[in-house]
Amino acid sequence: MARPHAAPGQRHGPPMLARNVTHFMRLLREAGFPLSPAHAADALQALQLVDIGRRDEVRAALAALVLSGPDQRPLFDAAFDLFWRDPDWEGKLRALLLPRVDAGAPPPRRSNRLADALAAQVPPGLRAPPEPGQAERFSAPLTFSDQERLAQRDFETLSAEEWRALRHLVRARRTRLAMQHTRRLRTAASGCRADVRASARLAVRQQGEWMRWKFRRRVERRPPLVLLLDISGSMSQYSRAVLYFCHALMQSRERLSVFLFGTRLTNITRSLRERDPDEAVEAISSHVRDWAGGTRIGAALASFNREWARRVLAGRATVLLVTDGLDHEHIDLLDSEMARLRRFAHRIIWLNPLLRFAGFTPRARGVQAILPHVDALRSAHNLDSLFALEALLTDDAGRAAVPHPPAAHAAPTHQEEPRPWK
Repeated sequence: MARPHAAPGQRHGPPMLARNVTHFMRLLREAGFPLSPAHAADALQALQLVDIGRRDEVRAALAALVLSGPDQRPLFDAAFDLFWRDPDWEGKLRALLLPRVDAGAPPPRRSNRLADALAAQVPPGLRAPPEPGQAERFSAPLTFSDQERLAQRDFETLSAEEWRALRHLVRARRTRLAMQHTRRLRTAASGCRADVRASARLAVRQQGEWMRWKFRRRVERRPPLVLLLDISGSMSQYSRAVLYFCHALMQSRERLSVFLFGTRLTNITRSLRERDPDEAVEAISSHVRDWAGGTRIGAALASFNREWARRVLAGRATVLLVTDGLDHEHIDLLDSEMARLRRFAHRIIWLNPLLRFAGFTPRARGVQAILPHVDALRSAHNLDSLFALEALLTDDAGRAAVPHPPAAHAAPTHQEEPRPWK
């Protein structure tokens, strides 16, 4: 039997509700929810079991499927109200991106993750037709080449739109550092290390019959990581990018402690545990008073060694020092505090954005004071340089790539291209 022709304007495919539910689940996934395409099918089945005419039942059914923690509830409620209530949701999107102040009151709290997801996921069927004589705008997601090009751009040269795309790249990447083997042993179902005592006790309970063996294996743990981040005026753009990278590490459940220093030392580890990276960085910027100000590296290291070193540098901890080293005051204090930090830490990796220049030489007094005490020197001026830390921070790769600290006032060697040290 021949299939009848569709009427003009009629579409073949799932009904409108199924398309809207699928698009809503895709919107939540772009906003950061850990969802898969199977969640859309589960949502359609769940809506068949509730009264579709009652808004509270639909909200509760979808929330039960997608929420995995109480911190996701505000973002889900905002996305649900915006997507399912107002037909002019593009106007609401513009309101999210450009908040207004009414009657002198502070602007409402907004979610950049939701605004970015809505901007990237406007369906073609819901776009308003362009007016006569007005050019139609097209938006496309970043291609693979665009991502590679953006990852190689210097942080100081990025525009506002490129910063949004870079934050999406960092947020979508889940960094997993290598596990570290310890000397402790624990019970295992199989392996090559037999637990004779446990096997003998099991044989006694079975009337002397040696039925099976018990095994043990080494306990693995995540090595601690401590970040000392310079937030002076010359480092403000690079510091913001490193904070987004650290937020991704924190969401990957890494043992990370983050300290900011300009003219004083500030512990922001608790603030980075906020699920939304934009809200976390905004809260940190408003909380830290010396953001984009001066720098006193020696005094900040002295405060860290005195108050925090014994608490956070246990268990073969690695210290990431992110600074340009341009400090001209109290060089003797900087030298002595770096030597003290070297005795506390398992290894120190210096991330210097000035290495982006091919002719960089350590002529500044602060740079010469830091160099003898670090194990490796790397750049931190673009996204590729930050992602390259993943191989360096693993235990085996780091042991092979990080050489022993050189003699005093000599530049550390590394496996990148040779640089003309003077």
